[in-house]
Amino acid sequence: MAESILEVRDLRMHFPIGGGFFSKSHDVVKAVDNVSFDVKRGETFGIVGESGSGKTTLGRCIMRVLDPSAGSIRLYREGRAPDEITTADRRLLTEIWRDMRMVFQDPQSSLNPRLRVLELVGQCLRKSEGLSGQALSDRVGDLLEQVGLQREFLMRYPNAFSGGQRQRLGIARALATKPQLVIADEAVSALDVSIQAQTLNLMQDLQEAFDLTYIFIAHDLAVVEHICERIAVMYLGQIVELADRDTLFRDPKHPYTRALLSAVPIPDPRARKKAGKRKSLSDGAVAKTGCKFASRCPHATDLCRAETPPKRRLTGADVLCHYAGEV
Repeated sequence: MAESILEVRDLRMHFPIGGGFFSKSHDVVKAVDNVSFDVKRGETFGIVGESGSGKTTLGRCIMRVLDPSAGSIRLYREGRAPDEITTADRRLLTEIWRDMRMVFQDPQSSLNPRLRVLELVGQCLRKSEGLSGQALSDRVGDLLEQVGLQREFLMRYPNAFSGGQRQRLGIARALATKPQLVIADEAVSALDVSIQAQTLNLMQDLQEAFDLTYIFIAHDLAVVEHICERIAVMYLGQIVELADRDTLFRDPKHPYTRALLSAVPIPDPRARKKAGKRKSLSDGAVAKTGCKFASRCPHATDLCRAETPPKRRLTGADVLCHYAGEV
């Protein structure tokens, strides 16, 4: 087994809701609720789920864009002791962010329209390595060529590029400090299908060239199946199933995973799927006890509605379900 580069243990991110100017809030939204997993060095670890499942919040907690309510996040960088991200001060976070970078969903809003490419990609190099002048231009030009862009683009502004090219700029900026771990948050969801394929192939090539580890956050199961080795399925802040790619797509254990896979369109007009009764995602968000998926699960029993399911270890998968492997 490969060694871990990231360990997440019992992570929680709760947001208070309700209340008013003269009253305190007592309710919380559990955007991330007791999440634990490891990411192995050199792999692509996928996190998938529908909108509102907590995927992006989890990624931002790992980056410490958000301060988690509880839990532990440890980053194992080569040649040094593990760093506890949740308690790191600003100086240590600045060091961590050199080895752990993020590619954002919207390439347009994540790039400052007032800065040229040289400054957009090179500002972290200017601060971390003190590069300037021709040395900075050469380094940024090399990065542009590695992501499939031209050196002549150094003095252009972001609005001169297409969506796919802007995402390549975002990838180049993430790779500028030669990180060990890259978190890609819906990195291809805003792109056309043909551009998605090109970007995914580029990311796989760069992973080999830079010896990268990816955490790939997405809602598109076809994309996740193409690029990820292990996949965590999230529902309302919890990882309900974690398995390797082949096991997850061949034999899903959790009812929610099966529901996600059954929603994938079949490229055959003669094929029809049985449509189940749809319920709102918020139905489980208000549940105080029991399984969060009970209100939408066709196999739910009184036990599911009364008791929180334990994590069960099955062949090739960890599943959060009372009846995992039985239904």
